[in-house]
Amino acid sequence: MMPRWILASAVLVLSASPGAVSGQAEAPALSFPVACEVGRSCELQHYIDRDPGPGARDYRCGPQTYQAHSGVDIRLLDMAAQRRGVAVLAAADGVVAGVRDEMEDISVKVRGLASVANKECGNGVVVNHGGGWQTQYCHMARGSIAVKVGDKVRTGAALGRVGLSGQTEYPHLHLTVRRGDVTIDPFAPDMSNPAACGPQRGLWTAAARAAMPYSAGAVLNVGFAGAVVSMEDIEAGGVAPPTISSPFLVVYGRGIALLAGDVLQLELRGPSGAVLAQNRIAPLPRWQAQYFIRTGAARPPAGWAAGIYRGDFQVIRGGKQVFQRRFEVNLKG
Repeated sequence: MMPRWILASAVLVLSASPGAVSGQAEAPALSFPVACEVGRSCELQHYIDRDPGPGARDYRCGPQTYQAHSGVDIRLLDMAAQRRGVAVLAAADGVVAGVRDEMEDISVKVRGLASVANKECGNGVVVNHGGGWQTQYCHMARGSIAVKVGDKVRTGAALGRVGLSGQTEYPHLHLTVRRGDVTIDPFAPDMSNPAACGPQRGLWTAAARAAMPYSAGAVLNVGFAGAVVSMEDIEAGGVAPPTISSPFLVVYGRGIALLAGDVLQLELRGPSGAVLAQNRIAPLPRWQAQYFIRTGAARPPAGWAAGIYRGDFQVIRGGKQVFQRRFEVNLKG
């Protein structure tokens, strides 16, 4: 029988108690569970909420989580990447204990929360690792699950692909680690003092730890377009690049896990180095899971000059630049 908790929400109240991770030597060493590279083809969107109360706090006492979030979210850059196919990988050796593979890949914003009631995890896989340890992989693509209940899997084996099933608005893997009925933070498994922010060894292998440096925020997307674009266009992926005859030249940027007070700035420069357009927003009034800005210019009467156009997207925090992405496009005459 499929474990009850793959049928339940992937967003569960964290209820670990002091000493809940006794017998730590039995814990599996977890490998990075997605065939992507953080900072290039994916980003860490959310960590586990370690605040036992109504607030939210990640394992570094930062805000990169939300109330009662029970796993680690590894997000693809857009739906174009999801359509190309990105494998979900077994984090450790084990035996498949549960599978679901019939839910549509469609944003919960479109289908509504009621449509995923008691199936918030979407399509997914549960793997038993022995000693009461389990990993759960959520929001996988329909028809992609490559394993069945009872299969033995090795670390790094493909379980399926990242999808958009269940309670999610963007393509990502939600990974939950449990021992028995207790959710465990793989970055900081000792929950005896949830408010502590000191370093812990964690459950990850050395390679996985190196692949996931902590960062309070990130740049998810930047690019050029030949027409006005929306965040929905960027999320869909495949935005057409501009040409020398495009009526507009637009640059865009999207940041994730941004803090209250962050300022986003975007600049477009022409081949001569002159600033053609700039957008600098007011400080964000609150934490934002994601935020999108754009700026651009209309084609001048003489047309676009051939050459390299440059974009510069920055996130400024406390008066200092904390994230920057520079990018360019070559318009050929």
